[in-house]
Amino acid sequence: MIIHVNFLPKPGDTGASEVIASLAGLLDQGRLDGDVLSRLRLHLDWLQYKANFREPITVRHASGARGEPTALAELAIDVRRARPERLADELARAIASVGAANREVADRAVLEDWAPLSRSAIWRFNRLFWQRLGDWEHQSGRGFEAALPSGRSDANHPTAVADAVADFWTLLVELDKRGQLPPEIFALEIGVGPGTRAGLWLDRFKALDEARATGYYPRLRFLLADYSMPTLDRAHRAVEAHRDVVSTIATDALNPMRALSFLRYKILYVHLTNVYDNLPVDELVRRDGQLYLVETRAYLPEPAATAIASTYGVVPSEQRAAVARLLDTGPDLFGDRERGVGFWRAVWAAVCLEERLRRLEGIADVPLPPGLDANDLEELLGTAPADVRFHLSGGAVESFVNTVPLLHPRGYLQVQDIFVATMDEYRQGFRGPGKLDGSVVNWVNGALLRLVGARAGYDVHFAPFRYRPGSRTTILYTTLRE
Repeated sequence: MIIHVNFLPKPGDTGASEVIASLAGLLDQGRLDGDVLSRLRLHLDWLQYKANFREPITVRHASGARGEPTALAELAIDVRRARPERLADELARAIASVGAANREVADRAVLEDWAPLSRSAIWRFNRLFWQRLGDWEHQSGRGFEAALPSGRSDANHPTAVADAVADFWTLLVELDKRGQLPPEIFALEIGVGPGTRAGLWLDRFKALDEARATGYYPRLRFLLADYSMPTLDRAHRAVEAHRDVVSTIATDALNPMRALSFLRYKILYVHLTNVYDNLPVDELVRRDGQLYLVETRAYLPEPAATAIASTYGVVPSEQRAAVARLLDTGPDLFGDRERGVGFWRAVWAAVCLEERLRRLEGIADVPLPPGLDANDLEELLGTAPADVRFHLSGGAVESFVNTVPLLHPRGYLQVQDIFVATMDEYRQGFRGPGKLDGSVVNWVNGALLRLVGARAGYDVHFAPFRYRPGSRTTILYTTLRE
């Protein structure tokens, strides 16, 4: 057995030692199959998201490129949630399942077929959340930002916003002095949330412009962009005081060029906060020099499936079809929206992802997103640890390459999000996916974006978010390559 400790234990943290002690006890009792142990990899994780898609103990099987079973198997344990009094029995049960001829698990209601993570139903849940945010918030009794770890978004920190405005204003002054400032000054916010940041930014920009008598504010054309019309409507109301300089536009963050191609090379400032971490992503694993694609399928554990059947009258055998209707038509599936939202929230709270590893013949078999080529991935793997699991942040890459062509030659992109800046950081902790209220959150492979940016003609930099102690936010910004 190979043991991977995928986190940095804190002083006094006994979770990992309890797992090892339980395994030793099972060995002494003769309850473990030595042949299974010899090919098992044990992964000890500490999942920082209290709501996530994993049960405390999970088994990952591996298959060959054509789906044939292989000897590799992984046992993943969330030491944060594993209960010491049940650990030995649950470990014995999980390890026994590794050696079972039948890999199907009966104690769950499966909601979809196996597919790469980027095609999982969790992304349709994510989209439903943003499209029907008002229904969710009405029943939960709180705004979605209350679910963030700090109870508020780093996007709205007044000092951070003021500094962002100052940087932009400095650029405008420089261009103005050179006679290069366009008659219309375009700025773009993608993923607008409730509009709080946009309002703060516009207030600050107007005040600075008036104080310095530069006359930039009347020339400003500030665009609010989001795919969710309810979100856009809410954000637009939040910036009502600036209605003369603000426009809203329905835009998919994956491809802003589709809606904004008329602004190619014209936008001086593009900003996103917590958008990349909310876009579809795949995961790759390298073990013993072999590359594997993580495939997933969503399911409800048996206790949750039984509870949902009792409350909503949808028996486990019918829950897959009911969830499909929910994702297709929204929460009116029972003819009672309140009941439908309750069903939606109950399913989301309980849904887990079963995982398996499918071996790839080589990099040519990796499902690369638009904007990424095999050379990028080859270079990325060259900087990675020998054994590593990492994000192929396809949604972020696609968004990036479809956004930078909008930038004015002196314009820049600024993204506040949770980034993995180097591949080595993947050995230092769980990086998602997690759940935030009704949405998905994932760390973003910044090392990958740096490579993609270089090929697009931009240097990608990362700066810490210094405005809130303990914040995990990082600020990505671009500069044009010389």
